[in-house]
Amino acid sequence: MKNERTSLKVRLAVMSFLEFAVWGAYLTSLGNYLGRIGLASDIKWFYAVQGIVSMFMPAIIGIVADRWIHAQRMLSLCHLLAAVFMAAAGFYCLSAGDAVEFGPLFWLYTLSVAFFMPTIGLSNSVAYAALTRMKLDTVKEFPPIRVFGTIGFICAMLFVNFTQFQTNCYQLFTSAALSVVLCVYALTLPDCPTSRSASGSIMEMLGLNAFALFKVKKMAIFFIFSMLLGVSLQITNGYGNIFITSFQDVAEFADTWGARNANALISLSQMSETLCILLIPFFLKRFGIKGTMFISMIAWVGRFGFFGIGNPGELVWLFVLSMIVYGVAFDFFNVSGSLYVDQETDPSIRSSAQGLFMIMTNGLGATIGTLSAGAVLDHFVFSQPAGIEQIDGWHTSWLVFAGYALVVAVLFLFIFKDNKTETVAVDEASDEAGLAAASVIDTKDKI
Repeated sequence: MKNERTSLKVRLAVMSFLEFAVWGAYLTSLGNYLGRIGLASDIKWFYAVQGIVSMFMPAIIGIVADRWIHAQRMLSLCHLLAAVFMAAAGFYCLSAGDAVEFGPLFWLYTLSVAFFMPTIGLSNSVAYAALTRMKLDTVKEFPPIRVFGTIGFICAMLFVNFTQFQTNCYQLFTSAALSVVLCVYALTLPDCPTSRSASGSIMEMLGLNAFALFKVKKMAIFFIFSMLLGVSLQITNGYGNIFITSFQDVAEFADTWGARNANALISLSQMSETLCILLIPFFLKRFGIKGTMFISMIAWVGRFGFFGIGNPGELVWLFVLSMIVYGVAFDFFNVSGSLYVDQETDPSIRSSAQGLFMIMTNGLGATIGTLSAGAVLDHFVFSQPAGIEQIDGWHTSWLVFAGYALVVAVLFLFIFKDNKTETVAVDEASDEAGLAAASVIDTKDKI
């Protein structure tokens, strides 16, 4: 049994590595490439569309995985389609040369991310289901598996940095190739049975029971703050690279290592994640979900604030601090939140509940955040001439984002309460819509 458990964890770690390597190949460097081909003002749309598709695709795919197609097979199919459209985007860029147009690239890219974004929740579901079947504690065992996703992200980032793919369309081909590998590998993963029932309402048959989470006050508040915190998720992914690279237009910083290797510098963020993921079980046990997420929110203040006062020269240590706190900011929210949703929901709605979490964070939150950040940057940065004027605009913008994160943190501290008394389960005697009601199954002390 011990060998079987070890083998399972290794297999899931490989899945996690590939899953996030696919994303890391372009997520932090695409803005740099778009800026170089004259689409700097459109960066916000390429990152916002990840949020837009996340409003419905993870939920739809999650419902299918819960009811009809086993999650590991759905994971494989989604990566195949994501690879096809990402490769098509790369070939378009190659053929267009310096005349890349927004429309064709944007729509091919959109189709790719529409199938990629659900795979984050699917990979979580595959891992949770397999670990549960082996009678392993997901809170204890999942973070060491998930850390390999961060390692995969780092490896992909460094690969596109040192090959200089971060400045061209070959980053898209890198992502497509990794998706193909995971497409094949996913078919070898443990089976995740569906929970389709022969009876029940249409809403139950469609797997919409997950929306019963909004009928529980603490879960409704949790998802609202997940959305508000999700606003911060894609801002540095979309604009961090081009921000750091823009220092090359200032003579004082033009030859600094940081300004010339933005992706490598940003990879410190993911390196920080590898440690922070492993700290999650301790922090969840010691501080609960409220304390852990509050720490994440304060870390977001630091993430943006250090960008707002640093530079790649004598103040590069502030950039390094920003990268370090990112591990806390991202993991203590994204990974802890995912674990919390898994703990608070019935296994029959596991995939659709993870999809709902994705809707609120990478969907609504990230879309609002990316478009809002784009408007702020259009005003303070892209309306200014390249050089010191834009750098000043960048600093102002990062401080605006830090202020937002601070406000959300204070509100969360006073509003969110988790008394650990409820777990959402499927209730067959629910209302006409077929939504599950919340049932109290345990009573514990408040966090």
